[in-house]
Amino acid sequence: MGERIYVGVDENGLGPRLGPLIVTAVSASATDEGAPLLTKKPRGGLATRLGDSKRLVSFDDSALGEAWARCLGVRGAAIDAVALRPSDLLATLAIDQGETLRALCPSHHEAQCWGAEDEAFVADAASLEAIAADLAKLESRGVRVLRARVMIVCAKRLNDAVDKGLSRFDVDLHAMERLVADAAHFANEEVTAVCGKVGGFDRYGEAFGRFALHTPMIEGRARSEYRVPGVGTVAFVRDAEERHPLVAMASLVGKWVRDLMMRRIVRHHRALVPDVPDASGYHDPVTTRFIEATAIVRKREKIADACFIRRALGPVSPGP
Repeated sequence: MGERIYVGVDENGLGPRLGPLIVTAVSASATDEGAPLLTKKPRGGLATRLGDSKRLVSFDDSALGEAWARCLGVRGAAIDAVALRPSDLLATLAIDQGETLRALCPSHHEAQCWGAEDEAFVADAASLEAIAADLAKLESRGVRVLRARVMIVCAKRLNDAVDKGLSRFDVDLHAMERLVADAAHFANEEVTAVCGKVGGFDRYGEAFGRFALHTPMIEGRARSEYRVPGVGTVAFVRDAEERHPLVAMASLVGKWVRDLMMRRIVRHHRALVPDVPDASGYHDPVTTRFIEATAIVRKREKIADACFIRRALGPVSPGP
């Protein structure tokens, strides 16, 4: 049997108060000999560079995620890696074009999320070389990583979904569906996809969007898997980022994208309120101080709350 296409998908930023939800897919082709590597926990030196992004990187230090994004973002893309800037890399990774991403942005504060001034890469050459060597070793063993794609769901789109009665779980799940379908379309064949568990649920069928036509294969706490005609098999696996290398790559790339965009928000507001703290956007005291410190200026500058702070419908279970 020849090579088959595998996809790993994960999310970053499902629960924060500020900033976007990021969902990322990494695709690879693998031979029969190489395929078992895609269900094994990384070992040796690779284990120090590939795993759950929550373990390996942080808002204060996401250089490793950046390195993976830089190495994967140029794969299959007509882009000059030497002249690459963070904004170029983001545009290459994003599944949506810039005008689509900015479509809901009020012109007077579009820069809150899209201001790219003073951005620079921070990952060192040694990290990039190590990851390039990791990818080359995987390829020598039958796994060729093809590309990474990212879906960016801003606060405004998340709040619009709440107005339609959709939870963040729904938005996350539908983004995963879109990315897997895109990977199958790009490959022009059915794929084997593994996604990080969304919400920890057993059954996803009733919440599917574009995968409404599906056949359940297994539904349980650790793994829920479905057959989707024209797309392939799609599994939602608990702790997938620790045991599935493509999911781990997606987690690290998505972490860099989310942190990049959250830093843009901080930088935009720091120009208006110089002493605002470096907020990650999560449920922590620093983020609370950031929200409070910017309240008066946001009102003065007519920065819509819907474009700044997320509202929550609350998680909605698709089944017991």
